[in-house]
Amino acid sequence: MIKNWMVTVLIVIVGNLFAQDGSIKSLKEETAKKDIKKNATDTAKSNWKKGGLFSLNLAQGSLSNWAAGGDKFSMSVNLYLNAHAYYKKGKNSWDNNVDFYLGYVNTTTLGSRKNDDRFDLTSKYGYALNPKLNLSSLFNFRTQFYKGYEYSNNNKVLTSNFMAPGYILISLGLDYKPTNDLSIFFSPITSRWVVVNDKNLSALGLYGVKPGKKSVNEIGAFASVNYTKNLNKIISYKGKLDMFSNYRNKPQNIDIFMTNLFSAKISKILSATWSLDLIYDDDVKLFGNNKNSPGLQLKSLFGVGLMVKL
Repeated sequence: MIKNWMVTVLIVIVGNLFAQDGSIKSLKEETAKKDIKKNATDTAKSNWKKGGLFSLNLAQGSLSNWAAGGDKFSMSVNLYLNAHAYYKKGKNSWDNNVDFYLGYVNTTTLGSRKNDDRFDLTSKYGYALNPKLNLSSLFNFRTQFYKGYEYSNNNKVLTSNFMAPGYILISLGLDYKPTNDLSIFFSPITSRWVVVNDKNLSALGLYGVKPGKKSVNEIGAFASVNYTKNLNKIISYKGKLDMFSNYRNKPQNIDIFMTNLFSAKISKILSATWSLDLIYDDDVKLFGNNKNSPGLQLKSLFGVGLMVKL
């Protein structure tokens, strides 16, 4: 009886094993016949490209005709943050970029300390006319957060503040992208608002705004060139050039805003950086012998510190 029972159990177990093996083979054959496809709605990661750069440096700087204020030579601790988010699906694209710079400056004049900063946000929507040319709309906002001073004759004079000036620009034009590193945007019709939201600076009629007024609207042509490139395994470059011509007031005198950042890797997180900013605005009349003429503004910073790609 026991032998018969054991034989019966063995037959059942073996039968089940063969049945399971047959089921597994059947499932494998069915899986091999099917094409596994990605859900058509699961495309968010492939449509977005995000990244940025964080830098914290000890820097030596020099200024010339800098309207935001500052000393000619200074030592500073500088924080730079860049973040971007690019979206592309079919013929539609949406590029967003923000630059935030904050410097804590120890000036040689008056033994004083001050903050130097800049905030620059650009958002651009494009519809592809061909693989390299988009019909685009562009929004740009630029200002600073802290007060800026001009140091002269052992005195400091307020020259800038939050939204004083502030620049708001809306533009419609063509965006040419011959490579992934280069973008050239041009618009024949652009509206720009210059804001001076500080009563003391507004009363002086600075930055092209009439005395006592808080803003002025300008209509003109606008062009923006953006270029980012790894020059080699060690050195990289990021640059931006904005140009604006005011149709209503001396259109031949083109306003220029240019930033340049060169960075060289020392180690995985340590780097040396050199930034060079140039600004020319025909309405910023703070320079010359009588402090009532426009001039080319220049800021140069050389620093060493931490740099991390986000």
